[in-house]
Amino acid sequence: MTDGAFDPASLSQAWARPSKPRPIVIFGAGSIVGDAHLPAYRKAGFPVAGLFDPDQAKAQQLADTWGIAVYRSVEEAASAENAIFDLATPPARHADVLGKLHDGAVALIQKPMGGDLGEATEILRTCRAKNLKAAVNFQLRFAPMMLALKDAIARGWLGDIIDFDAWLALATPWQLWEFLQTAPRVEIAMHSIHYLDLIRQLLGDPKGIHAKTLGHPNHKVAQTRTSAILDYGDTVRCALSINHDHKFGRRHQACEFRVCGTEGAAYLKLGLNLDYPRGESDILEIYPKGGSDWVTVPLQGEWFPDAFIGRMANVQRYASGEDTELVSSVEDAWNTMALVEAGYQSSAAPTTPIAARP
Repeated sequence: MTDGAFDPASLSQAWARPSKPRPIVIFGAGSIVGDAHLPAYRKAGFPVAGLFDPDQAKAQQLADTWGIAVYRSVEEAASAENAIFDLATPPARHADVLGKLHDGAVALIQKPMGGDLGEATEILRTCRAKNLKAAVNFQLRFAPMMLALKDAIARGWLGDIIDFDAWLALATPWQLWEFLQTAPRVEIAMHSIHYLDLIRQLLGDPKGIHAKTLGHPNHKVAQTRTSAILDYGDTVRCALSINHDHKFGRRHQACEFRVCGTEGAAYLKLGLNLDYPRGESDILEIYPKGGSDWVTVPLQGEWFPDAFIGRMANVQRYASGEDTELVSSVEDAWNTMALVEAGYQSSAAPTTPIAARP
């Protein structure tokens, strides 16, 4: 599959668009909707029927900005016909909204899939009982740089993947999400869950996880720093070092992945997280099999908003029968939630004690 010279421009970076997109009904009017969902859908030409948020003033302000309708209740929004229901709601609200959708409805659920594995299991059972075609919004899988990385791996340009490093040292504005100020689970459940989900897609499910997640003495957010090792046996090494409290200027901040195979490697900069939500440009460079230097992949879009286009495109195409796989379906997303749960259990468990000096 790697015959010929490596052509970075040939790597796939976008999901196919639906031929006849259905109207989208959004639940929630938080910052993620204005920063990512609505810009993505407008860029892609996906029709938005309207949105609902219990804070009607906030909903109206956002709707006026984007020229869309406002629903006055969950029930009114859920009654929309032939729609894709986009749940940009806090984790604790997912199950309630899903329960009000009609049987057989199509839904995209904001990550995480509930506040913990128990809530994720409730959501899974609700989706099964109502025969919902439901996926979780793990949109990092659809970022142009990640689609290109997966294409390069599939074509054999890296060989077998044996190392994955995620390194973050940055300053995240947690104050943008009011509900996170008192949430018991934050860093792994709300942020590193993206990376754990992507790793599962690239490497499969690990045997287990060693993790420690903690807060910071300068604020009250539950956890903002995490170290984790995923156990893939004796060949693959996978580690995450995450620090959202590196507030000492841009110079030594970082948000990057290093993915190494037996015959090549990839470097990725996730620019969005640096100065979020404005962000910087994403970067993907590949040292291909048989190559002699790093090659920059010209990216055709960014994580925000382009990943949200691909994520919704797959849901739309699955609903119409144009795609046979619903990526990050609730069945698969439950496994990501199980990995998150294992991370918190590992963090709370006693560590291996060091022997005392004789």
